[in-house]
Amino acid sequence: MMLRYALRTIRHRKAGFLGAFLALMCAAALVTACGTLLETGLRGRIATERYAAAPLIVSADQNVHRTTVKHKGGKTKIKHKAKPVAERAWLPAATADRLRRLPGVRKVVPELTFLAQPLELPAQAADDVPLHGHAWSSAPLTPFALTAGRAPASADDVVIDRTLAVRAGLATGDRVTVQSTRAPRTYRISGIATPQGRGELRQQRSLFFSDAEAQRLADRTGRVSAIGVLPEPGTDIGTLKEQVTAALEGTTAQVATGDGRGPVEFLDAAGARVKLVSMGGAMGGTSLLVAVLVVVGTFALSIQQRHRELALLRTIAATSRQVRRLLGREALVVGAFAGVLGALAGLPLADWLYGRFTGMGVTPPTLERTPGIFPACVAVAVTLLGAWAAARISGRRIAGLRPAEAMAESAVERRRPARGRVLVGLFLLAGGGTLVGVLSVLHTEAASTPVTFLAVVVLATAVSLLGPLLVRAAAFLMAGVFRRTGPMSTLATANVRGNSTRIASVVTPLTLLIGMTCTVLFLQPTVDGAARSQAREGIRATWVLGAQGPGVPSAAAEAVRATPGVTAATEVVRTTVRVGLEKYAAQGVTGPGLTRTWDPGVTSGSLAAFAANERSAAISESAADGLGLRPGSELKLHLGDGTPATLTVAAVYRRGLGFGDLTLPHDLVARHMDNPLAATVMVAGAASEAQLSAAVRRFPGVNVVAPAVADRLQADRQQENAEVNLLAMGLVLAFTAIAVVNTLAMSVSERFREFALLRLAGATRRQVLRMLRTETLSVLVIATALGTGIALAVLTAFSVGMTGGAAPGVLPLVYGTVVGVAALLALVATALPGRFALRTRPVEAATGR
Repeated sequence: MMLRYALRTIRHRKAGFLGAFLALMCAAALVTACGTLLETGLRGRIATERYAAAPLIVSADQNVHRTTVKHKGGKTKIKHKAKPVAERAWLPAATADRLRRLPGVRKVVPELTFLAQPLELPAQAADDVPLHGHAWSSAPLTPFALTAGRAPASADDVVIDRTLAVRAGLATGDRVTVQSTRAPRTYRISGIATPQGRGELRQQRSLFFSDAEAQRLADRTGRVSAIGVLPEPGTDIGTLKEQVTAALEGTTAQVATGDGRGPVEFLDAAGARVKLVSMGGAMGGTSLLVAVLVVVGTFALSIQQRHRELALLRTIAATSRQVRRLLGREALVVGAFAGVLGALAGLPLADWLYGRFTGMGVTPPTLERTPGIFPACVAVAVTLLGAWAAARISGRRIAGLRPAEAMAESAVERRRPARGRVLVGLFLLAGGGTLVGVLSVLHTEAASTPVTFLAVVVLATAVSLLGPLLVRAAAFLMAGVFRRTGPMSTLATANVRGNSTRIASVVTPLTLLIGMTCTVLFLQPTVDGAARSQAREGIRATWVLGAQGPGVPSAAAEAVRATPGVTAATEVVRTTVRVGLEKYAAQGVTGPGLTRTWDPGVTSGSLAAFAANERSAAISESAADGLGLRPGSELKLHLGDGTPATLTVAAVYRRGLGFGDLTLPHDLVARHMDNPLAATVMVAGAASEAQLSAAVRRFPGVNVVAPAVADRLQADRQQENAEVNLLAMGLVLAFTAIAVVNTLAMSVSERFREFALLRLAGATRRQVLRMLRTETLSVLVIATALGTGIALAVLTAFSVGMTGGAAPGVLPLVYGTVVGVAALLALVATALPGRFALRTRPVEAATGR
């Protein structure tokens, strides 16, 4: 029976339920999109290209492992954790000898994969696809076959794939300069090859060298990047895998078959999985919290508008249980339709979002999106549960009142909010303050970013619960100002004070929009501004070498050092290392003349001692505090490719944001990187730009710039990172903006009778609209103050934790734009339904149902 009543109510009050429907549909779409990203990170397929002809690939372990054993209550718990390393881990070449004599093995093919970037190619040859060098002996792994020319026979020969040849307009006999791990070298194209029996490789370009030249360029003596195992015809791959695994027992080598070969080939795609899981989880979690807050507020406003109707039901003997069941059934019906439509809309939204992430380089195209049905089903289930819970929470009070009390409250709003609501609001306010306090002691972005957004949502929820009290206080403060602007402004102030619960339901999403938007927009500038400031203060160099290609080769740095007037040239490479399982940004720098080009702000120890010792390290103050280290302490870490190293801390510095948490010897870091070329070379001395440019003229792509120019280039790269973060949270902000418009429109659309009575009392249409506009400006002022306060508190705590100073990177023009857009949304969302309401004749509206 309650379901029949619920359906009739929805049919006759379509406008009243439209707001809740839109909020739930947007929430379902958002959950579906975030869930699809999460599922792609967990189950996304990484198809192999290079190893298509090798059904079994042996590779090095790409993870750092830690096993902990705990004894508690007579029980022993063993936990094993693993984290991926940043660079490719290499295998001992002798590993192949264990496999050659196994039954069913036709051929064992060692593989070398290294940087090989052709220089000075035509513009049409650039397609943002990575280029790799290999030894020609590993061509059978795809397999590549010659379509023209011959195999590389000498150190000066190279074979290129047909796609590269066509795009660059190259043919056999042409010469091409290649930048690899050493100085650029010019090779003669001896042949052109293409994959045999399949299409061209879409995600990479290949250059093949002679075996001796490939080993020289790879610069990993006695090691290989992978080993391909080609079986005899008819050999069972599962059985062969078991034999290979048994033969490799006692080593850390990994065996991959099928789709497991893709992550071995495309390390960036494997790393992107972790990033997508993290990003999808963070977006999904924040979306759910925002959706709960918005949906509960929307249902609360909807039920408040039906207060008289529900009170009448209680008066004609409807029990509290029947009212709750009615509200629950209504919510389930609306939630079912909204959930299904939202989930369907979320699928193309997820596809668009993934495409944007791929275009920005966050996820490589080698990681295929997983269009599973599971996220959509979860979104529908969450929408149903959220709608039912929101309706039950919002209708709890009206259902629990005695009939006479319900009728009394339907006529006049309660003067004070329920005690439980106030207590929960104060509890959340204290919880938000605690999160802000915790944020001030977190020193890494990975740890602080989730806490930042959680703090905003918790504080906004506290505002939602304490809203009626805050609105009344604000109305009291603004009364004196509005009293001087005319009678309609006075009436608007009275409306704000007398309908504080309704106004609070409108203030909440607007507060959340302003607070969340300011936090998202100013979070990255807070860190980037401090990092750039520290970098500017710490760079003593006169000039900086940069590269348009993969990096600056050491030979270019040596040429600069030999230039008259140059007193020091410091090569800088950047990577990521693991200390335990924790990830730290690290840079490798050359020692000679280091103090002439770089000043990290040493607070203890000696930079000279670091420069003089190839087994030492300099670390930032935050890293030293987190790891409990000081000068003379032993630092155990895993380098970029997972190689363990033990170093001695020689110095501790304060400019960690500008230069990374760890500074290590250049050669130690570069030997364990896929790209050992310098990211920059800092040059000190009296040499002119013209002299330095002449010294590096024979190195294509290497240029000389002033430190200020290098700083601007770094700012551009940071802006790209900020755009990724903005896109990640942009959907949540868009959802919140829709909720603002939705709630404001709902709030106005139910005031037809009120506006009609004002018209009958003598007010003109213009006066009614002026009153409505004054109410909206009051709401905007309250929400702006609350949202700004929340964002400022959170950003200040974030700044203290990350930079050591209370200096959030607030951009006045951007902040003004945020408030301006919020004001525009609010005014439009009230003006349009207000004008529509005033189109009806006052007598008809006042006497209508």
